[in-house]
Amino acid sequence: MNETSKIYVAGHKGLVGSALVKVLNQSGFKNVIGRSHAEMDLQNQSQVLQFFETERPEYVFLAAAKVGGIHANNTYPAEFIFSNLQIQNNIIDASYRYGIKKLCFLGSSCIYPKFAKQPMDEGQLLDGKLEPTNEPYAVAKIAGIVMCQSYNRQYGTNYISVMPTNLYGPGDNYHPENSHVLPALIRRFHEAKKQNLSEVVIWGTGKPLREFLYSEDMARACVFLMQNYDVTGDPKGGEHVNVGSGIEVSIKELAETVKEVVGYQGKLEFDLTKPDGTPRKLLDVSKLHKMGWKHQVELRVGVRLAYEDYLSKL
Repeated sequence: MNETSKIYVAGHKGLVGSALVKVLNQSGFKNVIGRSHAEMDLQNQSQVLQFFETERPEYVFLAAAKVGGIHANNTYPAEFIFSNLQIQNNIIDASYRYGIKKLCFLGSSCIYPKFAKQPMDEGQLLDGKLEPTNEPYAVAKIAGIVMCQSYNRQYGTNYISVMPTNLYGPGDNYHPENSHVLPALIRRFHEAKKQNLSEVVIWGTGKPLREFLYSEDMARACVFLMQNYDVTGDPKGGEHVNVGSGIEVSIKELAETVKEVVGYQGKLEFDLTKPDGTPRKLLDVSKLHKMGWKHQVELRVGVRLAYEDYLSKL
């Protein structure tokens, strides 16, 4: 990519998409485009094809997806598999039809097997049973990775896939039920602080281990890989790349960090009747590190930045 390349960010208003637009602009790319849902329904193939016909982007970051935490995945499994399959099918195929130079597809670390060996390296995908609570979403994202590989094998395209860990940052979803764990904790602790509640209830035991990456770090990694990772000619279609910090914390430690950043003075209470989800989920990021990329924003700093963003939206 060069500074005049036309770059389409699908999902440009979401957590990763908005970070991508910001990082691309900061990096000197002057022709970054996006479309809101009101302007184009990514589940509508004719609208997507019309967009590609009219705009002719050269590079595509596929960051659009229907996402959510355990509750959302359990409540809307049909929507999670249908919407994500529709979105990625339409964009990947349109990218091929209109000859884009390169595409970056975003997967998710939750699509690795539930009991994958830790840390999880790229070779473990499809090597065991999935976590039941997010299986529909995982199946859709796996299909996206395999679709990119299949187009690469059959058509000689250069579509790369990245596997991000748990992401957070400006523009996150702070919905009380449908958000991921970190933004959910930010909202819960803030509201408990304002209401002077004596305790905050956390789902599960607090023992599961999670890895977190600030959204703008994720965006920087995507741009880095778009510029430096080429899968053209790979007979297997190119392996996806894990993107994470390589550092894990327990949900209890995470809650204590958010509690401290927010300034909440009450106590933590763990609801043992609620599910924990996958016990441990740490990415092996050695492949990315060997390419020369590492994260910049540490967790406590990132949580503070995310909380400032949350406050700015109130």
